[in-house]
Amino acid sequence: MEGTERPKAVEVGSVWVGGGGPLALIAGPCVIENRDHCLMMAERLRKICDRFDMPLIFKSSYDKANRSSVHSYRGPGIDEGLRILEHVRNEIGLPVLSDIHSVSEVDKAASVLDAIQVPAFLSRQTDLIVAAGKSGKPVNVKKGQFMAPWDVRGVVDKLESAGSRDILLTERGTMFGYDNLVVDFRSFPILRRYGYPVVFDATHASPLPAMDADSYREHLVKALTHGAVAAGIDALFMEVHHSPADATCDPDRMVGLDVLTTILPAAVEIDRAVKSHL
Repeated sequence: MEGTERPKAVEVGSVWVGGGGPLALIAGPCVIENRDHCLMMAERLRKICDRFDMPLIFKSSYDKANRSSVHSYRGPGIDEGLRILEHVRNEIGLPVLSDIHSVSEVDKAASVLDAIQVPAFLSRQTDLIVAAGKSGKPVNVKKGQFMAPWDVRGVVDKLESAGSRDILLTERGTMFGYDNLVVDFRSFPILRRYGYPVVFDATHASPLPAMDADSYREHLVKALTHGAVAAGIDALFMEVHHSPADATCDPDRMVGLDVLTTILPAAVEIDRAVKSHL
């Protein structure tokens, strides 16, 4: 499918991503904190997206296995986490997505999730990617920050070799020194050539490690989001919390619900303008 201008549409639960359809949002707290918080966030995100007529996939991790500290909160674990995500789907009516970290998780995760996500640090793990591809569920692969966009061709080949044709490719920036990422906007059309929907992870792509300036970081998330939409992405990925400072995981990588509502209106308008010319 090299060279296609309009990637295939991938069905994630009740939401279609790509195929020239409207910009979708994949969003939620970094990690599941508890059932009530997860349901509250899903409901509030659903109302926001309804306001902007934006398809929504709810994302939250049942386990964050790649924390830098052994003391960091990792989540409720696969069994309780999947039960909570099942409540989100059944009670709020949203498709759900979460990370996997090992081949042994795939079957259990696929029995509940509408889409499986391969984290950036694991995006070159062949056994994990092939197992995800064999699950029968759509797979969202986050491009490792150590990978060039053309290296993702190998990831796509691994998934296709396992029979998967429902693939999402997520850009999250490239390492540029210690604890810093730079978004190369050439990446979006390069990833798009592989024929599958392209997603932009706006929140992880906007770290400011040396600055204590939350308002500036929010401005950066907004600027990168709108630029990526103008470059022709199919979905946004954003980690969102009602109170980022109180989040149990990645408080400096999430945006508040209030910030989200300032970002989405222009994103939706830019998306419509771009797609009207394809």
